[in-house]
Amino acid sequence: MRFAVYQVSRKGGREKNEDRMGYCYTRDSGLFALADGMGGHPEGEVASQLALQTLAAMFQREAKPRLPDPLRFLHDSIVAGHHQLLRYATERALVDTPRTTVVACLLQGNAAYWAHCGDSRLYLVRGDKLVARTRDHSYVELQETLSQVVPMAERLNRNVLFTCLGSPGKPVVDTAGPLRLHPKDRVLLCSDGLWSSVSDAEITGVLAAQAISDAVPELVERALRVAGDKSDNVTALAVEWDGAEDTDSGVSTNALGEEVFASTIQASLAGEPGSLDELDEAEIERSIREINEAIQRSSGKRR
Repeated sequence: MRFAVYQVSRKGGREKNEDRMGYCYTRDSGLFALADGMGGHPEGEVASQLALQTLAAMFQREAKPRLPDPLRFLHDSIVAGHHQLLRYATERALVDTPRTTVVACLLQGNAAYWAHCGDSRLYLVRGDKLVARTRDHSYVELQETLSQVVPMAERLNRNVLFTCLGSPGKPVVDTAGPLRLHPKDRVLLCSDGLWSSVSDAEITGVLAAQAISDAVPELVERALRVAGDKSDNVTALAVEWDGAEDTDSGVSTNALGEEVFASTIQASLAGEPGSLDELDEAEIERSIREINEAIQRSSGKRR
């Protein structure tokens, strides 16, 4: 398995960054995820971090080195993240539960699988075409779908979601796949801070025209410019399938042992030492170096 990856998160005009992103992989499977802690509820950064930690922990446990049922894994691990948030709130006697959206993509066996809850999005671009895009769990997206059948005059606030992790009811988790990947296919995961300011056509065009190491920061900075001082957190993670091995952001898993697991998802909760409001490729590259060193040590022991 070979891929290139690039990710950036910016605080924007908010007091803190409640978005989290990351990826982990084994020899035969890769998991990429992004979560956006929801404002108006306590500890959004904890919610997003717990969601990703749960995904990574279950991936490490079950990908040996591949997952037997990718779609079931995505659904069950996202729901597990929801229960972790409920448990967190109960243990701390919180009046309200931390809440987050989440989107995750699994690459395995030359195919992509994905799942989401809320309005963090996945885009899959092939050449200059948008092949797939998740549909937000928002009333405005539902209204747009229904308006094709029944005329609807009132416009709703795009920020109002009908499901998320940490809500009182069981979360709605949509899954999709498998979709067979072609070399150079690109998958983008992003928070609403990006897509609310940059159109689908712009996102597709920039991803198609530039290397992901240029496209991701360009899209993030464009969103920040458009939104101005009131910008939300803006986070994006892009993966190029079968990316060139000689790029700085390239990862090849073919030489890994069956028990090797690597992850860039932070082990600490937001607010603890080591958590960051501004996450960029410098921090990610340090994580990758640490991962590669651990892989080399593990490979040495196996020999």
